[in-house]
Amino acid sequence: MGFDPSARVRLGQSLSEVSRLSLGGGPLAGPTRPDHPATVDAIVARAWEHGIRLFDTAPLYGRGESERRLGHALSRWKPDDYVISTKVGRLLRPDATGAIAPTFDFSYDGVMRSLDESLGRLRMSGVDLLHLHDPDDHWSQASDTAYTALDVLRSTGVVKAIGAGMNQAAMLERFADEVHLDCFLLAGRYTLLDHGTSRSLVETCARKGIGIIIGGVYNSGVLAGPTERATFNYAPVPSPWLERARRLEEACARHDVPLKAAALQFPLAHPAVNSVLTGVRSIEELDENAEMMRFDIPGALWADLRADGLVEDWVALPGGA
Repeated sequence: MGFDPSARVRLGQSLSEVSRLSLGGGPLAGPTRPDHPATVDAIVARAWEHGIRLFDTAPLYGRGESERRLGHALSRWKPDDYVISTKVGRLLRPDATGAIAPTFDFSYDGVMRSLDESLGRLRMSGVDLLHLHDPDDHWSQASDTAYTALDVLRSTGVVKAIGAGMNQAAMLERFADEVHLDCFLLAGRYTLLDHGTSRSLVETCARKGIGIIIGGVYNSGVLAGPTERATFNYAPVPSPWLERARRLEEACARHDVPLKAAALQFPLAHPAVNSVLTGVRSIEELDENAEMMRFDIPGALWADLRADGLVEDWVALPGGA
């Protein structure tokens, strides 16, 4: 049994409701073809038709271009009808050559400036979700001055919920233990292929009511097509991960299930996971993702993956397998 991409669920204990399938703004930033802004408008309009109501972006994506294009595309609808998220932690500033480049800044003033500049690019007066963006090497400042700024923005109603977006589980769990965040965006670490390091985080989030948005469900490509040319974590796929992905694909084939469908649906079985975030470059990719989320997957596939050791025993699977 599949999932309805348009189904709305509460994001953790926040006041925001998000769609089960959400749209990531990274790919919407480029390439910079003359027709691309119009293409972004068409992709967002198609996402709306599929019932997608959570849209994610960041200053880093295309050095602000993703925010500009997404803000333009969403301007035809009322802000109350969708959820928009962006991120802080990188300011866009000229480098020594005069080119605009992202610069890490998790100071209180840096967060405030970053959001103000994002709102200008988005042409919005506020955002629903605001994430700390990849604070891997900046724990002290991110958990102190940056968090203080986010908390002020939440308490004053400028943003509805605050969180952190990362490609690792360990620091997100530390945030869950030490500060009051509403949600996390976890990319690539709770997937059908790679979920071994995330158990403690997702269980902590379920216990504390912290919502999770899962990105990177294809692990940057290998679960979209496990070939030797595929990527894993944005690098050539190591042999052990490729072999495991191929075993997953073979198991899916025995049940006539596309690997992409299993990858998209897998995270949503966990009670802490509210939405799956995917980035697309075309309407065709978006349509495929919506179709894969709706795909009727037999419980026997999930049971086989469990029996074959391809998913760990603690993992929640669709249908309770």
